[in-house]
Amino acid sequence: MDFVLQRIDTAETALKQAQEASNDDTKSSAGDKFETTREMMQQDIARNKNLLFDGQRNLALLTSLEHVPAGDDSVRNGSLVFTSKGIFYISISAGQLHVEGEVVFAISAASPIGQLLIGKKTGESLKFNQNEYTIKDIQ
Repeated sequence: MDFVLQRIDTAETALKQAQEASNDDTKSSAGDKFETTREMMQQDIARNKNLLFDGQRNLALLTSLEHVPAGDDSVRNGSLVFTSKGIFYISISAGQLHVEGEVVFAISAASPIGQLLIGKKTGESLKFNQNEYTIKDIQ
């Protein structure tokens, strides 16, 4: 959650700065240079809006996972999966996180390894990138 909130804050700050820079820019006598600069600013604003939207969507997903009741023993969105090759949190693609001294890979259910993990049960195995993963525990 902290990771996502930080990304949202960064995107909001960058968007505000880009909008302020765009508003402060005045037309110069070098018309083409002005138009190029203006277009670059618009692209920067659009990119930051997309980052903000992505962060807000990830926050909504994580918030929804807090209220998912524990289900059966199969991997699903919101599962913390302990495997022979590492720990995976099926949620959003946030990469490698350090939690209580452990490395946890936050992955999307739509990611290639996420798709292979979904529906698996404790004791089952899967192959990904020429590595075999055995599921030890699901929480």
